[in-house]
Amino acid sequence: MRLQPAWWTTAFCTVAAVANAQTSDLEPIAVQGHYDNAVGSSEAASQGRIRSELLKSRPALRPGELLEFVPGLIVTQHSGDGKANQYFLRGFNLDHGTDFATSVNGMPINMPTHGHGQGYTDLNFLIPELVDRIDYRKGPYFARDGDFASAGSASIVYRRKLDQPFAQLTLGEHRYARVVAGGSTTLASQQTVLGLVEATHNDGPWTSPERLRKLNGVLTVSEGSQAKGWSGSFMGYDARWHSTDQVPQRAIDAGLIKRFDAIDTSDGGGTSRYSVSGEWRDHGPEGGLRLSAYLMRYELDLFSNFTYTLDHGAEGDQFEQHDQRTVMGLTATRDWNHTLWGLPSRNEIGAQLRHDNIHVGLFDTVQRQRTGTTRDDAVKQTSLGLYAENELTWSPWLRTVQGLRADSVQFDVNSSLAANSGSTSATQLSPKFSAIFGPWAKTEFFVNAGRGFHSNDARGTTSRVDPKTGGAIDQVPGMVASKGHEIGARTEALPGLQSSLAWWRLESQSELVYVGDAGTTEANRPSRRTGIEWNNRWIPQPWLLVDADLAWTRARFSDTAPEGDRIPGSVSHVGSVAITLRDLGPWSASLQWRYLGPRALVEDNSVRAASTLLTNLRVSRKLGKDMDLTVDVFNLANRKVNDIEYFYESQLASEVAPQEGRHIHPAEPRTIRLTWTARF
Repeated sequence: MRLQPAWWTTAFCTVAAVANAQTSDLEPIAVQGHYDNAVGSSEAASQGRIRSELLKSRPALRPGELLEFVPGLIVTQHSGDGKANQYFLRGFNLDHGTDFATSVNGMPINMPTHGHGQGYTDLNFLIPELVDRIDYRKGPYFARDGDFASAGSASIVYRRKLDQPFAQLTLGEHRYARVVAGGSTTLASQQTVLGLVEATHNDGPWTSPERLRKLNGVLTVSEGSQAKGWSGSFMGYDARWHSTDQVPQRAIDAGLIKRFDAIDTSDGGGTSRYSVSGEWRDHGPEGGLRLSAYLMRYELDLFSNFTYTLDHGAEGDQFEQHDQRTVMGLTATRDWNHTLWGLPSRNEIGAQLRHDNIHVGLFDTVQRQRTGTTRDDAVKQTSLGLYAENELTWSPWLRTVQGLRADSVQFDVNSSLAANSGSTSATQLSPKFSAIFGPWAKTEFFVNAGRGFHSNDARGTTSRVDPKTGGAIDQVPGMVASKGHEIGARTEALPGLQSSLAWWRLESQSELVYVGDAGTTEANRPSRRTGIEWNNRWIPQPWLLVDADLAWTRARFSDTAPEGDRIPGSVSHVGSVAITLRDLGPWSASLQWRYLGPRALVEDNSVRAASTLLTNLRVSRKLGKDMDLTVDVFNLANRKVNDIEYFYESQLASEVAPQEGRHIHPAEPRTIRLTWTARF
């Protein structure tokens, strides 16, 4: 195996004295180190910003779990830690990111036409110590968000400067070791240079050691402020691992294997991601211009075996998913303040261009050695998004934001199967609207509506022949539309408490899914999801923070079919409650309960996954002005629960016929990690 290196923003710009008077009357609560979700800061009850101080207060077993600070979002893993996480939000089993758009420093992370799954979102390259904030938005109501953002989006922003140079060492069970070191300095020419490197090793609790090896680094040069200035960054990431994928529950029940055993010990993979990016901005009180560009080289070789000996007998069903691509992109936005019909107004226009040059393949393998080709494709995919929005302040208690987004995607597929080659395209117009009422008594109300979409795998738009069976298959459209509505409220009426409540609905034309191990795209049925989210941030004392996020969802296929109307993998209840104690002398601590509710695994609801409740603990002590010691305990109660469950057909080597059943990937047992941090 060879890997080559290679309609809105989250805070509106108020206009003139009307909005200034509005916010000054609120006497907002200072929420240092917490969510920036104050009254008057957003266009939806389900929109907000997470600051770095809060990110530091809770432990994360894996880098991608930083997204769990987004209320209602749960992150799990069903394979090795070098593979993208599994995400759950608003009744979606998002797989590896299909309907949740993620970006880091303006670079989109979701991968279209990916070897493993559409919208693949690998956040294992994230360095938590560098994250300055996470801006999140849920629902298709925001003109700035395009592909993959039907359920929501998260924009992760890195720091451009560190307060002090630092070094950090983490040691833990299962041969876990992580070293991070970084710092920044300002040159005589006024440029700030930031550099950081990370190295990680982990075997995990698995019988077959994971042997994760990860190297990661960031170098950034910047000048000026967030309003006016420029920055350029280089990021490099490389990882190798062995994985213990999901295993059949029947084998555990029969005593054939233990919970942390693997069926095929040669599963695993390797990935790399190298990028250069830059941004220039010039923004003042009356508006401004922002330009950004990026170039990325990415590669993944992933070896998996989910059916064991079902298709190929004794040699096994392992397959390799290969993805190698070069990605180029450009974003430009312009906004300005003015008056419309004598009312304060703000306009924003933007353009987003992305081109992926992809080599993607699916191969049969034995012990990671290729034995056959299912399909091998060269794909060129270009997407262009244009949007315009207008924010209008009608009165001190009413604002509206209206926008229109236009997206176009061009697919060009050159397949190893000539019948599956071709060129297609797709376009969509997406109107957006929000109305913000209030505040009254430190309470505001929201009405939101919008249209969104996710693109489909380019290969599905041109394929006429099933690459495995040779039979005829139907082509799929290049885009799948969604439409959503939301009614919400946010209040700070009670001292120290910030609370929001949202009722939402999201309808999708079709939950089309690319099936990576079959090389085909399957068209699922149209769906409808309805839910309620209740989020609370309470600061009863300066040293005590309480976060409680609860979400209920009803997800159903919206057509009629004999197999049933349940959407497999759709979670009906999720929750997170965290208590944080900070700056009690040299001590700080955080205790979090994280709940992933039960869910149907088949359409008729006859098989269901059990719920998962995990408790994580962090205790920190300052050993001096510039030194800290932190203990993290994951799965504090050592609960025997599962990260993921599936229901499908497989066959073990000892079985004479295929068997349909539950397949699980266990959550890690109680795990302790110790971190020493020194600042210089």
